[in-house]
Amino acid sequence: MTQTQQSVGERKRISEEALDQIFREARTHWVWRPEPVPVELLKQIYEVARFGPTSANSSPARFVFLTTPQAKERLRVALSPGNLEKTMTAPVTVIMAWDTEFYEKLPQLFPARDMRSVFAGNAPHIHETAFRNATLQAAYLMVVARAFGLDCGPMSGFDQAKVNAEFFPDGKWKANFLCNLGYGDPTKLFPRNPRLSFDEACRIL
Repeated sequence: MTQTQQSVGERKRISEEALDQIFREARTHWVWRPEPVPVELLKQIYEVARFGPTSANSSPARFVFLTTPQAKERLRVALSPGNLEKTMTAPVTVIMAWDTEFYEKLPQLFPARDMRSVFAGNAPHIHETAFRNATLQAAYLMVVARAFGLDCGPMSGFDQAKVNAEFFPDGKWKANFLCNLGYGDPTKLFPRNPRLSFDEACRIL
């Protein structure tokens, strides 16, 4: 065992199989098999994803799981043509949203300090913190969904204003992006696009 391995105590690197399932072999799906996704599984996924770190434990993400045809019909008018069919046929579509009043829960989430006063009345700070950290949380949710055996289909092709008007008419929550969840059909996938190499995307200083 190397010194680096020893320094992390009892924690061990996850298996290559797990890394394949979550990242290397995972794909963005657009054609779905008909198997339903149980609501209990969605709850289990959130229960794990909620432990991902956020600034001051702010946890501004909010997730709306559309699990019925009736719920997804409410989304239809906001979808771009290219995202319509794959969304209507997905077992679940998640509206990845963020709470503009997330700071009201900071006394509960960060009791060690008065963090609510840091945000209250400071609209730019609220937006920056909420949008950044809610996006992080949405990514956590997708990673956990893959870890639990689901496939993901995140997408940006929708009218945000229409989604907000339909699902969040009081203006407190805002849509960030959408993500279909279910069991994808691997036979319908296109060849995987390339990714940037370490030297193209990274610097070590």
